Amino acid sequence: MADSNFVDYVKIFCRSGNGGAGSAHLHRDKLTRKGGPDGGDGGRGGHVILRGNKQLWTLLHIKYRKHVFAENGTNGSKSLRTGAEGKDVFLEVPLGTVAKNSETGEVLFEITGHDDQKVLIPGGRGGLGNNRFKSSTNRTPRYAQPGESGEENWYILELKILADIGLVGFPNAGKSTLLSVVSAAKPKIANYPFTTLVPNLGMVQYRDNRSFVMADIPGIIKNAHEGKGLGIRFLKHIERNPVLLFMVPADNLDISGEYKILLNELQHFNPELLDKKRILAISKSDLLDDELKQELEKDLPDIPHVFISAIQNRGITELKDLMWATLNEY
Repeated sequence: MADSNFVDYVKIFCRSGNGGAGSAHLHRDKLTRKGGPDGGDGGRGGHVILRGNKQLWTLLHIKYRKHVFAENGTNGSKSLRTGAEGKDVFLEVPLGTVAKNSETGEVLFEITGHDDQKVLIPGGRGGLGNNRFKSSTNRTPRYAQPGESGEENWYILELKILADIGLVGFPNAGKSTLLSVVSAAKPKIANYPFTTLVPNLGMVQYRDNRSFVMADIPGIIKNAHEGKGLGIRFLKHIERNPVLLFMVPADNLDISGEYKILLNELQHFNPELLDKKRILAISKSDLLDDELKQELEKDLPDIPHVFISAIQNRGITELKDLMWATLNEY
């Protein structure tokens, strides 16, 4: 899928339907000249509803649908007939979609399960018919309630992808190459910075037909939290990953230092990210012999780590085992 097809932020204007008015009808027929009230209630206005769809991974289909209007409810009528409800509008969204009020930034809810439904903006209630107001002291009410007006507002839909493992590293750390080796994903791979411009998801097959989802996040650079490089645009996507896989290439002169820079960027963006389980993969380890690996081991961060070479398929099985064990521990 083309990079331009990945959309993780949209702003839409939504309006729910007005409720129908209640009827103030009095019963009349050829046998009844002065019957009692028989006005029905008005129908509810249509809701605007978000529904989770696991087949979607982008908000592209909503990007160009700037205005979403639900139907109005119809008025009540004689013979206690209730008006029809306005048709609800369902917006299919990928799992991990967060709905926010555009003015206040308040998070309203999030969609995390397939077929989960949340009302983004409720329709107006239908008005009560005059039959509802009759009493022993008011046997013939000649009034009914008007329908309640629907609501309208601008809303923000923001996607935070759901994955088990999030790949974190500087550009050209080998994240996309690793994802292409351990899954069927085909991310763009080239020998220049910022090859990956959108998150990529891959399903990693493990032993005994088990699997987990890995996400390749566009490369972070120093001071990304201040907006440098691709800035914080994609850092939000790792907020949903229970395990973070840090990748540092073996040809880096200071592996521990690079790891600390990455960790610092995450801390500035969201300190809660430091509570997640962390694994370190030293990529491009085909450049190292056993003696160099032993030297590097002395200065590596105190987290589980493994030396890998995605191109030569070295250490990949060990890395999968480590990721699976860490996920189960989580």
